[in-house]
Amino acid sequence: MLVFIDDSGDPGFKLHKGSSPVFVIALVIFDDELESEKTSLTIKELRRKLKVSDSYEFKFNKTNRKFRNSFFESVKRFKFKIRAIVVKKEDVYSQRLKNFKENFYNYVVMQVLKHNGGSIINAKLKFDKRGERALRNELRVYLSSRLDNKNKKIFKDLKFVDSRQNTLIQLADMVAGAIFSSSSGKDKSYLNTLKKSGRVEDIWPFK
Repeated sequence: MLVFIDDSGDPGFKLHKGSSPVFVIALVIFDDELESEKTSLTIKELRRKLKVSDSYEFKFNKTNRKFRNSFFESVKRFKFKIRAIVVKKEDVYSQRLKNFKENFYNYVVMQVLKHNGGSIINAKLKFDKRGERALRNELRVYLSSRLDNKNKKIFKDLKFVDSRQNTLIQLADMVAGAIFSSSSGKDKSYLNTLKKSGRVEDIWPFK
């Protein structure tokens, strides 16, 4: 099992200074590694169809409507599941989470992995490489501890990869962006495409 994880919005709480009112963590889950390879190949082929560089990175916030629609139409037929958590920051009261971005980020990731409906077992987790190595190691230790991973066996491997070189992290970015767009009262069409194709397993509004 492969799980690709990315976010949309930002983990900051300076809402009056431009921080996003919503924060999303999205998981893209493949039970079959061959299916993940087929999906990755289709994304690479889409670059050719769109006449962009083979190194072009699909990022929701940097792509136009045409590219977004083409992307979701291309990948929706593949067998992956989407689980996500949507946090409205006005519902967060813990000062520790509000004052320390990394604590907030780690906590939200832990929550979406913990409440997985039994659908994530012995997974290989892939995160977009972010922050310094010490912060990445902190996330690894935090998840292992808080998820009681030795006993629950939610994941067996956790790696940070460069999104520019990993099309399935790009898929997670696009999915997170689609959920953020819908949850922010903007464009719901991208998420609706994924829902209609049966890709969305659960989107949890954090309370």
